[in-house]
Amino acid sequence: MGRKVTLATCSLNQWSLDFEGNLDRILKSVEIAKTQGAKYRLGPELEICGYGCADHFYESDTLLHSFQVLRMLLESPITQDIICDVGMPVMHHNVRYNCRVLFLNRKILLIRPKMLMANHGNYRELRWFSPWNQLRKVEEYFLPRMIQEVTGQETVPFGDCVLSTKDTCIGTEMCAELWNPRSPHIQLGLDGVEIFTNSSASHHELRKADQRVNLVKSATTKSGGIYLYANQRGCDGDRVYYDGCAMVAINGDIVAQGAQFSLNDVEVITATVDLEDVRSYRGELCHEPKPCHRVKVDFSLSTDDDIYLPAHQPITWLFHTPEEEISLGPACWLWDYLRRSGQAGFLLPLSGGVDSSSTACIVNSMCVVSIFQVLEDVRRVVGEQSYYPQSPRDLCGHIFTTCYMASENSSSDTCNRAKDLSNQIGSTHININIDIAVKGILGIFSAVTGRWPQFQANGGSQRENLALQNIQARVRMLLAYLFAQLSLWARGKPGGLLVLGSANVDESLTGYFTKYDCSSADINPIGGISKTDLKSFLLYCVEHFQLTALRGILAAPPTAELEPLTDGQVSQTDEADMGMTYSELSVIGRLRKISKCGPFSMFCKLIHMWKDALSPTEVAQKVKHFFRMYSINRHKMTTVTPSYHAESYSPDDNRFDLRPFLYNTRWTWQFRCIDNQVTIKT
Repeated sequence: MGRKVTLATCSLNQWSLDFEGNLDRILKSVEIAKTQGAKYRLGPELEICGYGCADHFYESDTLLHSFQVLRMLLESPITQDIICDVGMPVMHHNVRYNCRVLFLNRKILLIRPKMLMANHGNYRELRWFSPWNQLRKVEEYFLPRMIQEVTGQETVPFGDCVLSTKDTCIGTEMCAELWNPRSPHIQLGLDGVEIFTNSSASHHELRKADQRVNLVKSATTKSGGIYLYANQRGCDGDRVYYDGCAMVAINGDIVAQGAQFSLNDVEVITATVDLEDVRSYRGELCHEPKPCHRVKVDFSLSTDDDIYLPAHQPITWLFHTPEEEISLGPACWLWDYLRRSGQAGFLLPLSGGVDSSSTACIVNSMCVVSIFQVLEDVRRVVGEQSYYPQSPRDLCGHIFTTCYMASENSSSDTCNRAKDLSNQIGSTHININIDIAVKGILGIFSAVTGRWPQFQANGGSQRENLALQNIQARVRMLLAYLFAQLSLWARGKPGGLLVLGSANVDESLTGYFTKYDCSSADINPIGGISKTDLKSFLLYCVEHFQLTALRGILAAPPTAELEPLTDGQVSQTDEADMGMTYSELSVIGRLRKISKCGPFSMFCKLIHMWKDALSPTEVAQKVKHFFRMYSINRHKMTTVTPSYHAESYSPDDNRFDLRPFLYNTRWTWQFRCIDNQVTIKT
């Protein structure tokens, strides 16, 4: 009697609606799993069509093409003699479900619909799918004719059921079900299921990996068992980055770990585990089974002669630091966008400040990661089939253009810092002076109105001052797109460039940027990262990539450089303009989104958190100032550049943070409650 089983799980870089590419990657993963001796292969959530299809899930085409891919999988000789577990949408009784389809040797064994949906933050599953809420209930699903022709089956089991092989029992979870307090694996374990599987599309956030690993470990710590975790990898055409981390655990220990960040489209993780270890672990536990419907299959995952087959031993999970996550996650996301967009590289307005320098460093990291891993894609992007990069710096010079756009308000310090950083990473650098364009636009205004606005430093009003700053910022956006479209053409090279943005999550919170300025880019790799984390990331780049030019950038106070200089020196700083520090904004942002605080409850928390530094009156002033700025500028989030999602308090209106953009900015009732408390205290 066999006791050891070899199981395979994987991370796949699937792409929404790329049915042909998705099929190829699935087949490749099955082929690798078989060569490594696996008898069961698990893939990520909705891997056939891609997880991020969004409203394309409403289309009958998406269902049709998914079944066409399933047919090709069933017919392929690659999928024979191994249980394949794939994800796709399925319509049952005119209701759309997010499903796992398990098949073996041209026969579908069962279809298991998702029971607990992800419907918060970045996820909207209830918009497209219904949960299967009939616990322990199984119905007959009538297969489409194209599938019947291959399998010879008219119907297959559909519902809350598990797979019983000749030697063990396998139960399914799907992504959010692991995170739910009513996780299916609890009752499955009590009913004797020994192998739990989880197919996920779980996105990357800073410091999130340990939560995921701990959930997988705890799923088998309480009642024993084997847990397989598969995940999507890559951008899938959206703001989030799915970060892999495929893994296998047994009895609370991780025994196999996949990469969190990688440019490999297909990664397969296999582990050989001993079923008797599960049975021994459960020997002293009390069980109260609630029987699951078992679908029996005449197939064994183990062999009779596996006594000398070594089992995988526990390993310690190697976590990345937040600085490494910023270096790797957005870099992989950028690479996916670049290679799939058909463009020839990136253009970045490089100001010499922390934010744009962070974006430049992420592109540098992308060149380090991609230089040899994906040479075929590199050559296609560069447009030279014989190109072989000599170094990350060499590749950077081919695909990355930076430009410093100076005005009469720019300092030589920021210009030099931008140039020094460009030299160290190897980008093609351009210096542009925007004064002639600014004066031309003001000349048009003056010709129409007869008025010429002035900065406050020169006697103008606040409205004039703001308008003059915004003109500079918006001219830079126009020039960025002009040079992105034509700079390669001017050099006699084909293709265009994607414009990169560099507004951080804290500035988005208060709207501390000009609408339709350089923040209006094609994509933004740092839009979900806090200023505090970006500074730590740049310190990491100084040591890890030897980018010593960053020391001067970190030492300089953040400034937009949109107002006149004083004696040749910058007089305007970001934190003074915002009325609070970046570290204070980070705390406020987390309270607003994660702790779900309105103005009054935020005040109540901050008077304790900041009691050593600020009085209740000062806290009240900061809270009210933040909510005024937040509500005045919330409309900017409706046009925000698609940004890499990295921080759980992101104000991104496109999907993650759905709130109004037209507020009563006086917050009369809320602020009165705060004032009443301040009055009582004083």
